[in-house]
Amino acid sequence: MNKAVSLGQALRHAVHVRGEGLAVIDGEKSFTWQVFSDRVARLAGVFASLGLKEGGRVVLLSLNCHYSLECFFAAIHAGGAITPLNHRLGIGELRDQVADCRPDVIVLGPDFSDLGPDLLAAAGGKVPLLLAGEGDVPAGMQNLEGLMHKAEPLADQGRCGDDLAVLMYTSGTTSAAKGVMLSHANFVANTANTYGELGLGPDTVHLHHGPLFHVAAAARVFSVTHAAGTHVLLPRFVAGEVIAAIEWTGVTHATFVPTMLRAMLDDPALIEADLTSLRVLSYGSAPMPEALLREIMAALPEVGFLQSYGMTELSPVVTILDCYDHLPERWASGRLRSAGKPVLFSEVGVVDAQDRLLPPGQAGEIVARGPNVMLGYWNRPELTAEALRGGWMHTGDIGYFDDEGYLFVIDRLKDMIISGGENVYSLEVENALAGHPAVSQCAVFGRPHEHWGEAVHAVATLKPGMQASERDLIEHCRAILAHYKCPRTLEIRDQPMPLSGANKISKAALKEELRVRESSGKG
Repeated sequence: MNKAVSLGQALRHAVHVRGEGLAVIDGEKSFTWQVFSDRVARLAGVFASLGLKEGGRVVLLSLNCHYSLECFFAAIHAGGAITPLNHRLGIGELRDQVADCRPDVIVLGPDFSDLGPDLLAAAGGKVPLLLAGEGDVPAGMQNLEGLMHKAEPLADQGRCGDDLAVLMYTSGTTSAAKGVMLSHANFVANTANTYGELGLGPDTVHLHHGPLFHVAAAARVFSVTHAAGTHVLLPRFVAGEVIAAIEWTGVTHATFVPTMLRAMLDDPALIEADLTSLRVLSYGSAPMPEALLREIMAALPEVGFLQSYGMTELSPVVTILDCYDHLPERWASGRLRSAGKPVLFSEVGVVDAQDRLLPPGQAGEIVARGPNVMLGYWNRPELTAEALRGGWMHTGDIGYFDDEGYLFVIDRLKDMIISGGENVYSLEVENALAGHPAVSQCAVFGRPHEHWGEAVHAVATLKPGMQASERDLIEHCRAILAHYKCPRTLEIRDQPMPLSGANKISKAALKEELRVRESSGKG
């Protein structure tokens, strides 16, 4: 199978079945599949003429726009791979990633054109810099659109199967970011694993508001193309703009992380908007508090909800909790808190510390194997061997299966709190805390404690117009959980939660804020 599948084939299929149908809507710009395919071929010609080699990398640093999609497909079409960078990183982190991946071409959106000299130096100083967007072209850069107009279309260079397609850097919140190598076959397998569950097809209109440097968004670029659907692009997530885009363009599918859904619920426009086109709302990438899930389902009762669980290294989906299991009549089963069942082409297990598979009901590390598992980490063979030991991708998540094959994710291994010799799973505490009617968002982690080793610490924000004290929230948890699991300390935060590049609450940032306060005597 691996030698037969390619992402270029997805684009050719879309042209064949929907050539005159809309491929891309980007603000006032739109392109049919035929036009989009021609632009991709011309951009591939530009990349090749500028020195993109077989297997080489095109670095992309841009907000979402039609150029982003064109770069994804053109880099692959020209025989290379795309490396989308996280635009929320500091310049030092971006330089490190550019130096690590050694690109042949760098493409910058207008918002990041001033970073060109720094990234050029990190790449070694001999790499073409292209500007993807309107406006003046800074010195030392070339206008991508102008080059495309002059270029001849390049034939697909035929990369496929286990050839590298996307080099995607992980967030690097606890260590230096790792480049995850994902192949054509990996993303084709992900499409096969999710296509039917999502109900994708030529009538799909998918909203891309999440950053394309995150695998959940990037994978949908390929699966929607496989479906010959329509891509709707927003530069970034802004709740009101997302609501308006769904209504204006007739979006049928969109994917969110929990912080985004909270922002949608807090926006008054959600009540007034006509969102009847929306058929499937999928969520994942971060733990979903059950209270928040019930709230958004009540706000959008005609929409099908679906959870996907996975990680960058798995392209990314390995389990799905489908729309059926989100129906109100299924809530009593308790499986709304689960991550669902393994997808068709992925085997999922739970192992102990010796990597022995565990039976249902016993918790351990979640592992997976199948055609969606990454090629490995870029230039890091020892880390690759450790992650893929025994032929399984070790996720770093703790979980268990129930008797009917539903996976329950309890926590990240690194987020588990050990207090007085007892294991406390932060997700369990967060789910309890999120059930308080005043809580908008929350995060739970371990705080160093001289007697207990670690003490459970919580940070919460409150919904607009709601009030609750720290004691109120702790007592709420004590009514639900064993006392050793409950927060010993809790802070109510007035400022928004710090977010990662993928809009997930950053516990690393919260821990660092607490450490700084404590070291200054203000903790």
